[in-house]
Amino acid sequence: MSRNPELDRIAAWNLARTRRHFFRDCGVGVGKIALASMLMEAQGRSLAGEADVARPATADPLAPRAPHFAPKAKRVIFLFMAGAPSQLDLFDAKPELTRHDGKPIPPEVVKDQRYAFIRPDASLMSSRYRFARHGASGAELSEMLPNLAKVVDEIAIVKSLHTDQFNHAPAQIFLNTGSPFPGRPSIGAWTVYGLGSESTDLPGFVVFSSGSGLSGGASLWSSGFLPTSYQGVPFRSKGDPILDVASPAGVDRRFDRDSLDLIRDLNRDHLGAVGDPEIATRISAYEMAFRMQASAPELMDLAGESPATLALYGVEPGKPSFALNCLLARRLVERGVRFVNLFHEGWDHHSDVAGGLKNQCGQTDRGAAALVMDLKQRGLLEDTLVVWGGEFGRTPMVESNAALGRSMGRDHHPQAFTMWMAGGGIKGGQTIGRTDDLGFHVVEDAVHVHDLQATLMHLLGFDHTRLTFKSQGRQFRLTDVHGEVVEKLLA
Repeated sequence: MSRNPELDRIAAWNLARTRRHFFRDCGVGVGKIALASMLMEAQGRSLAGEADVARPATADPLAPRAPHFAPKAKRVIFLFMAGAPSQLDLFDAKPELTRHDGKPIPPEVVKDQRYAFIRPDASLMSSRYRFARHGASGAELSEMLPNLAKVVDEIAIVKSLHTDQFNHAPAQIFLNTGSPFPGRPSIGAWTVYGLGSESTDLPGFVVFSSGSGLSGGASLWSSGFLPTSYQGVPFRSKGDPILDVASPAGVDRRFDRDSLDLIRDLNRDHLGAVGDPEIATRISAYEMAFRMQASAPELMDLAGESPATLALYGVEPGKPSFALNCLLARRLVERGVRFVNLFHEGWDHHSDVAGGLKNQCGQTDRGAAALVMDLKQRGLLEDTLVVWGGEFGRTPMVESNAALGRSMGRDHHPQAFTMWMAGGGIKGGQTIGRTDDLGFHVVEDAVHVHDLQATLMHLLGFDHTRLTFKSQGRQFRLTDVHGEVVEKLLA
């Protein structure tokens, strides 16, 4: 503080003024220029590289946009099996496990490894299921996947995934966002940020959940530091997909429209005053909600689906299920939705892995295979990418813990796990990667989680190193600081 009160008053006034106030109040059009600039940045002007994606200064953050190069996939359906399915009981047959069942694993195999619940010297446990080869490709699948066996020549099986995380929440967040910590944008958010949406009546990124819950929570479909217009919108698979989307009794569509017009005008005035891109998101969300009052009931009405289609998926109308979510996912991508996440939790089999897998495969195998068949017969599989898998794998060693009431289960295993992909530029009818004789380590064509993410971005038409957003002073990307496209997966 100085000894001159007038100088102190002027100094305080100057500190309270900001560049934003100047742009608003100068009255010579600079404020509008600044606002347009901020909107462009909010909608992704910060894409790095020589050939940035074209992003016009528009109030619609979901307007369709062109990627870096011609894409093979226009949309994605990600079937995320939360809890981590056992690759050794579904995809990765190991005769050596059968021969050494009940014997301790060799110490050199597990040297310096960490586990969540078992000792590294636990005994080996073979799969209790039979495996057989299917299709022209001869891909080997467990008897627990009889429906997937029917489309095995459409899918690419990757047996050599590995991750950096060995507990559920960080591993789920890592696979879905590229970081084990909450706060980063999910794959779906990056996709809609880069491409926008082809639907004007539904969100660009939709989420369904079945099973018993997710360790990673809402971080799995978050927009992170991207504008919230790109976050996933959770839908219910029964009744209104979003609570309160229908108008209350006595409120007609004209009244709704008049109310929203007033709210929109007030928001636009506020947007012009402060330039906050979240206000543009709010305007867009209100308009989307109004349009969904008509589009949402139509989406959920299965009356137009043939009995053969309902039977293919195994859908019982009015009964929520993973199969119903698969059918709704197909209906969503038909309507221009860019990214659909189907989360199904329940694969964390620390005890009775054989019984647990029988239950989960019974809930999911038919719907997942039907989705691939249905997309193909409708001509949608060619440019719709379908991905199936969880956050890590399961150990070849048995987990048995009397204190926890566990027996004949498998622990978390980040060193090797399996996923499959179909459509959208994927070369089907092949198996990529190989693990050692015990299914412990990857020994051929290792695919890191960031490699998977880089490949997804490539199929959507993006160089993953250039699809970036500036936050906290640096450019971020889905794959963070590494990741390579898996060329063998590409058609």
